Amino acid sequence: MGDGRGGAGRPSAPPAAAALGRLAAGHTPAEGTPGPDERRLLAAEDAITAGETDLARDIAHDVLGRATAGPARVRAWMVVIESAGQSLGDVDAVFPQALADAGDDPRLLALVHYQLAWRGLVVEGDFAEARQEAAHAAELAARGGDRRTELMALSFQASTETLMGHPDAPATIKKALREPQDPSVACHHNGAGAARFRWLLMSDQLPEARTTITALLREVRRRGMVESEVHFQRFLADTELRSGHCGRALDLARESLRLARDSGIGLGASAMLASLAEASGGDVDRALVLAREAAARAEEDGDQMYLSRALAALGYAQLVAGDAAGAVGALRRVRELGHGLGINDPARGRWQGDLAEALVRTGEIGEAQDLIDVTRAHALRLGRESVLAVLDRAEALVRAARGEREDAVDRLTSVQDRLAKLGYGLEEARAAFALARLRSVPGSGTAPYDEAARLFRRCRALPWLRQVERAASADAAPPPPVPAAVAASAPASDALDGLAAMERQVAALVMEGAPTREIAARLFISVKTGEATLTRVYRKLGIRSRVDIVRLAAGRHAT
Repeated sequence: MGDGRGGAGRPSAPPAAAALGRLAAGHTPAEGTPGPDERRLLAAEDAITAGETDLARDIAHDVLGRATAGPARVRAWMVVIESAGQSLGDVDAVFPQALADAGDDPRLLALVHYQLAWRGLVVEGDFAEARQEAAHAAELAARGGDRRTELMALSFQASTETLMGHPDAPATIKKALREPQDPSVACHHNGAGAARFRWLLMSDQLPEARTTITALLREVRRRGMVESEVHFQRFLADTELRSGHCGRALDLARESLRLARDSGIGLGASAMLASLAEASGGDVDRALVLAREAAARAEEDGDQMYLSRALAALGYAQLVAGDAAGAVGALRRVRELGHGLGINDPARGRWQGDLAEALVRTGEIGEAQDLIDVTRAHALRLGRESVLAVLDRAEALVRAARGEREDAVDRLTSVQDRLAKLGYGLEEARAAFALARLRSVPGSGTAPYDEAARLFRRCRALPWLRQVERAASADAAPPPPVPAAVAASAPASDALDGLAAMERQVAALVMEGAPTREIAARLFISVKTGEATLTRVYRKLGIRSRVDIVRLAAGRHAT
């Protein structure tokens, strides 16, 4: 969902319109039509639409210092709330004053309750409360004949229900799309068109989602709606990323971030999406920086919803960077935040597969399987086919770690085909990569990785392609032979069987003579994690060095 609420803005406003409107208000006689306060309010609302939040807030306070009538004061309070962006906790004191000024007028109460719905989501992190307030705002607006606010509230309710996995979401979207429509709401980043786009994206309808968001972006550019343009540029980047068009997504995400920095709008959300795009198709180190920036901004704003999105981006970037332990830490926190927010739809954020994969890499197989089972139940209920395929890919990794290699290969072959048919190019390539790693053996050459390399190249997923090249290069070299003297003197042992899955993988690569840095690269973990795992292997086996591991293995094979 977009950062700004857009409850009071007018259809179109170039940046100069607000300043000109304020100037005109100063030269309007008190008995003029429209009057000076009306002109000031129109200028403030134009400033919000144009992304000039400081100017909007100054004009609104000017009106509040002059106006005594409820309608003018409530509209001014709405501008003050809008100008706070995601920092709604900073304007908590405004809500009681706005409700008092609204009295029993349903039109004015609808405006306040619409903003209270956003407060419930952003400040309280409570989707159920946000949905209830939005539904109440829609009812009040309908009673007061305010179609614009009714449509905005219905759209907000629909988006909230979509993210919650609520069964009423399709019906609410349909209701929000009924005629008569307000053109400015239809193309607003929190309007009915955007709500429908989110539903399409989460329902795996990628081509229709792309067509929808492209049309919306074109329209807001035509209307000069800067805030909506920032969000729609990001939405389009997200759609391209899911489709596996990483180069295109990276260009769009970088442009969205540039626009966000220039306008001061949606910085956290744009940094979050830019992080995902960088980790997939650009610079992983920059992805980590952007994700941490987005998380810090969300923490500062007290925005639980975007904090979870930023941490999901951080976890993904850490996974791509080879820091599986870091990814586990970030993504476990995403899971906790999601439970607190009441988000049950795994298509929102799509972090579960990454957490399961990171857990497998750190040897926590049981937790990975539990996560897969819980998430699969929600995905089945909601019909999230791409999520189910990604979960099956993660489960294949679990099976492989348990030694069920043949089953894992069969599962990954099926998953790759399903993701290709759904149009998720990057996820398809990741399945091909996992399959290549299972099929490859040391000294087999690079052939098992050719398909994964081709798919990542097609996606322009450069960080992933570099991982494939490292893995293929490592497997191309023949394993060093075990010296005959070592084999003859080494005692047979079954001690290796008592190791955890990740520990066995590290031990196996040590037996091949791989240095710690190569082991980290091949298992996609950090060097620090590799060293810590090797230390645990020494402790569990009661040995002190790599040579001792080779001796154990040699003795085992000799028997």
